[in-house]
Amino acid sequence: MHEEPYTYARFWKCALQVNPHTYSARYRGQEQGLDPIAYAEALRDACIKHEVQVVGLADHGNVRDSETLRSVLAASDIIVFPGFEVTSSEKVHWVCLFSEDTDVQKLERFLGELGVHDPRDRTRPSNMTGADLIKKIEDLGGYCYAAHVTNKSGILTNKLQHIWKLPNLRAAQIPGTIDDLPSHFKRIVQNKDDNYRRSREIALINACDVAEAKDLEKLGTSSFIKMTMPCFESFKMAFKDPQSRVRIEAPDTHYYSQIEEIKIEGGYFDDLSVNISQHMNAIIGGRGTGKSTLLECLRYALDVPHKGSEADKMGEQIVRENLGKSGGRVVVRIRSAANHFKRYTVIRRYGEPPRVIDSDGNDSHLHPTEDLMPRIEVYGQNEIYELARRPEELAHVLDRFQPQRSHEAERLDEAYRKLRENGEKLAKAQARQDHIELQIGNLPKLEEQVRQFKEHGLEKKLQIVPFLEKERRLRSRLREETDRIRTGLAGFEQDLPDLVFLSDMALKGLPHADLLRQGRTVLENASRSIHQKITDIKDILKPAESAIGKIDDSLRDALQAEDEQLRRQFAMLPSVAGKSGQEIGQEYQRIMKEIERVKPAQSQLATVNDLVATLEQTRRNLLGEISDLRSQRTRKKQQTIKQLNLRLAGKLRITLEPEGLRHDLRSFLQKLEGVGTKRTAWIDDAEELTVLGLVDAIRKGKDELLQRRWSITSGVADILAKLAPHQIHELECIDLEDKLIIELNVSHSSDKFRSLDRLSTGQQCTAILHLLLLENQDPLIMDQPEDNLDNAFIAERIVDELRKAKTERQFLFATHNANIPVFGDAEWIGVCEASEDKAQIAADAQGSIDVPEIRDRVANILEGGREAFLQRKEKYGFDYDD
Repeated sequence: MHEEPYTYARFWKCALQVNPHTYSARYRGQEQGLDPIAYAEALRDACIKHEVQVVGLADHGNVRDSETLRSVLAASDIIVFPGFEVTSSEKVHWVCLFSEDTDVQKLERFLGELGVHDPRDRTRPSNMTGADLIKKIEDLGGYCYAAHVTNKSGILTNKLQHIWKLPNLRAAQIPGTIDDLPSHFKRIVQNKDDNYRRSREIALINACDVAEAKDLEKLGTSSFIKMTMPCFESFKMAFKDPQSRVRIEAPDTHYYSQIEEIKIEGGYFDDLSVNISQHMNAIIGGRGTGKSTLLECLRYALDVPHKGSEADKMGEQIVRENLGKSGGRVVVRIRSAANHFKRYTVIRRYGEPPRVIDSDGNDSHLHPTEDLMPRIEVYGQNEIYELARRPEELAHVLDRFQPQRSHEAERLDEAYRKLRENGEKLAKAQARQDHIELQIGNLPKLEEQVRQFKEHGLEKKLQIVPFLEKERRLRSRLREETDRIRTGLAGFEQDLPDLVFLSDMALKGLPHADLLRQGRTVLENASRSIHQKITDIKDILKPAESAIGKIDDSLRDALQAEDEQLRRQFAMLPSVAGKSGQEIGQEYQRIMKEIERVKPAQSQLATVNDLVATLEQTRRNLLGEISDLRSQRTRKKQQTIKQLNLRLAGKLRITLEPEGLRHDLRSFLQKLEGVGTKRTAWIDDAEELTVLGLVDAIRKGKDELLQRRWSITSGVADILAKLAPHQIHELECIDLEDKLIIELNVSHSSDKFRSLDRLSTGQQCTAILHLLLLENQDPLIMDQPEDNLDNAFIAERIVDELRKAKTERQFLFATHNANIPVFGDAEWIGVCEASEDKAQIAADAQGSIDVPEIRDRVANILEGGREAFLQRKEKYGFDYDD
């Protein structure tokens, strides 16, 4: 027996026209060869095998023969709706089912009230018309559907349009799928035939006669009905919303991420444990019962960031107050679409990072959102409105419709990284270039000073000075050369293969390990030989370094001796223009030393010029690549927008303004001296403004900047024209993203689109929610979306989107508005209740709208509850109280 309460609505496989053991012999002319108990057990086993959980018993005009079958099925937890099949006065067949607790005596009385008195005359028509029979069964608390509507005993074959169009005819049985039907029947059931047009949708089911166990293998014998608990009241309610709750075929399996269970230990929701639906879920309750707290705790566990600083501050406060003081923790069981639909458990204790436990019970290195639910969306109160006010964040909503981290996006990131590196290298090379040019620029002045010494006849007396300075420069190079060889050897030695990656442990179990071992042997031999060569080189280098050291010492001594000799010669020089010979000699020595230092720069300049030219060409290539990749990115976004516009036709219109998000450019300019906030106002309105276009104009000068259609002031143009090269390089690295322009159709009867900046708060949030409801394999969690949504839009637009999307994505809303769980037909509704220090969602406070207790709480708690039920009656022709 099932002991745990069912907490959310799901599809149950139902065989709604199962017959007793006598049926086959009586109507098919085939003996079962089984007694009633054996037949019942065979059917029970077939139900278990084929996962049939609900059975409707429907023998022609008879109920007593089904009692043995009923008792055997019920003993195995198979829900049985007893009933019968009858023929109306039009000679068409109807299957009538009743509550699981209806006894045989009551069923026989019902047959009598329909005019079927003799169980031996099973197929004799009732004296009631189809319309009267439907009404009578309703009055008796039962439910009937039109059987075999396309057969000779069916209402369509008999062209009973007036019965087909009855509002209280809720269901009709067809063989197979709609596509299997002949075209004229297909038009009728699709409500396209004016002669049979209905005011509201009819539920189509498969429920062919089951007269032996193997019949349950056949297509067309079962349907799928969504109920919280498989009971007759929930069964009847399902047919009031067939679009959401009735299926001929098993619902398609969609592999999207799901939150399956939420537990909280400690704090305000201590001992909370809820299992929610993979489809649509709603947390309801009076104000202050903890709905927002529950969602914030869930968000905290999954480590989903807030959309703004205020929301982050408020969320942290809620979690701290409700988990922090008690050292509480949240445990969430999930399924990850990003990770092959595997199950994981996320545990987060307050103040600690989240832990992810895999299905084997091992702590994983995975992160709950970054790795398992990378596209999960959580919006607290007012966060959608904040999104509408932040164009930079709004632009990223479009990313969810693009392939995650596409190859082009990775290439663009890499190109910008290289561009930044290029800028750093180019700045250093240009600085070196300027320094060398400055040095070389001093050479004529130094040579002019040398000529002055010639004029005084001092050059011959000091002719050894330039030679000594050159020797000093060459002496330093001796040591540099040997040092460079040793440094190069050390680097080369470090780059030799590290063969740990080919260890026996690393190769264990690999199918081609032998080949990889052969590769390891080759590398080992090569490394061994190279090591030997390096050792040989070191052996050669060591005596060379020793010899160089001795030469260096000798040169040092020789140069010191020459310097002493020079000092004596300087003292013997004649005075000139008030300067002593010693001073003249020292000045000449200084000048010659400077000349010797500058001369090598002349050869270095050519090398640096080549480097600058190469870096500049590389930069041009990178900028060209970036331009191409940005064009591809924009084109892909436009293609995505085109598809979205088709899907949201009549509701939303999206356009793209290339490079329209200019916040980063504005921030860059405002950092420039003399440019403040007011002097960057032109950026938002500038036509055809791009980063590379702006850089091009800057390089051409102030006049070019003023001629562009950008409305730049003369003062700003003057500042921009004087930007340093490194500032231009920084400017070129700014990636202006494309701006998303969203317009909402604010008319219900025509196309009247308005952009976000001309919409009310509620309309802005409605427009964004249209996008959020599309294409995402991870859950959408929202706290009180109605706070910023127009109520009419919720009822007329958003709910329809939810009903379509919930089969391919999980939703969890905390709400005060009945439209969302009622119109959206939430599979799970949890009712929050709270005392002074504790909140809870009790087991009996969970379920779907088909559970009477839940239905009553929705009507009593939620704003617009009763009104929503009445609106639903207008829209679908019924309410949940009838």
